[in-house]
Amino acid sequence: MQSLHGKDDLAGPGIGTYEEVEKILPSGYKSPLDRKETQKGIFEAKGYIEKHLCKELNLMMVSVPLIVDAESGINDMLDRDGTRTPVQFHISNDYNKHPIDAQVVQAATKWKRFALKELGMKMGEGLCTDMRAVRKDYFLDHDHSAYVDQWDWERVISANQRNLPYLRQTVTKIWRVLKGAEKQLQELHPRLKGKYPDMADKIEFFHAEDVLEMYPRLPRKERETAVLKEHPAVFIIGIGWVLKNGHPHEMRAADYDDWVTATKSGDGRPMHGLNGDILVWNPVTKRRHELSSMGIRVDAVALKKQLELSGQLDSLRFDYQKGIMSGELPLSIGGGIGQSRTIMLLLKKAHLGEVSVAVWPKVLKDMCAKRNIHVLE
Repeated sequence: MQSLHGKDDLAGPGIGTYEEVEKILPSGYKSPLDRKETQKGIFEAKGYIEKHLCKELNLMMVSVPLIVDAESGINDMLDRDGTRTPVQFHISNDYNKHPIDAQVVQAATKWKRFALKELGMKMGEGLCTDMRAVRKDYFLDHDHSAYVDQWDWERVISANQRNLPYLRQTVTKIWRVLKGAEKQLQELHPRLKGKYPDMADKIEFFHAEDVLEMYPRLPRKERETAVLKEHPAVFIIGIGWVLKNGHPHEMRAADYDDWVTATKSGDGRPMHGLNGDILVWNPVTKRRHELSSMGIRVDAVALKKQLELSGQLDSLRFDYQKGIMSGELPLSIGGGIGQSRTIMLLLKKAHLGEVSVAVWPKVLKDMCAKRNIHVLE
């Protein structure tokens, strides 16, 4: 089957103009919590999730960089088509005798695998970070900000854990933490319960190929929306591999998540990929809501194949790629859970700016003010 949608469907938030944003912002909105209560809720949620994520996955909280050396190749490029580039600046250190060209991180994905090795993490141990980043190439809408905060985590695994059952088991543990945070916040703030449905008790699993077969005539974002209307919490597996329509569900970077390894569906059909996204239906915005991108990371075989497919074999010169090819860096599973995205959902907010201080264009702030949405500044 030929693809009905082109390259522009592969990345980005799916909203491209403020005319579209104005249509999707809810009318008659009133936050269950006032601004002071919201601040309390933010840190109650943050504390609960960090504590219980570490407990469920056997992680420890560690420090994480905000800036990295541009020459290190350690920054996260987010995709493989070169459209999302990091903020870069020159440090003229010592009258430019020993300068550094630095980049603001977009995520700590590669750094975390080095950290597992440097911290001496053993099998089944891992780390969690309170990561801050800047992604300047996003369109700023109701749930995309140039300022990004994530629980970026990573855990050492064995070769025999590089499979779909282990991936599903890990996702289920993360979902249990998020559901626990919801219950805790509703006990502390009873007004959070009742007006909107609770999150689903269980998360359901679909392969990207399955979702395409279910909705073959819809572009990616609309396929996700359609499946979420029927299944309000899902993990979509296999993001990055080219599907039967000739396109991947979404572009993914070639050097961390494994989207190339051959797998099988529950009924024995050939599939690919050991990664995916946690998506939920947001009852406040009445839209799809992405909480996490995660997966089992590439081993040497998967890394080389993904670099070949994406035309990036030249990156094998970097220490990170060398460490994977040599086996010096441990096998791992990891991901990023959007902090503000998750807290926005838990506190029943209509806009990311209600729980995260960032920069927003005046046109968006004016739209929010008309709808009783109080954007933090």
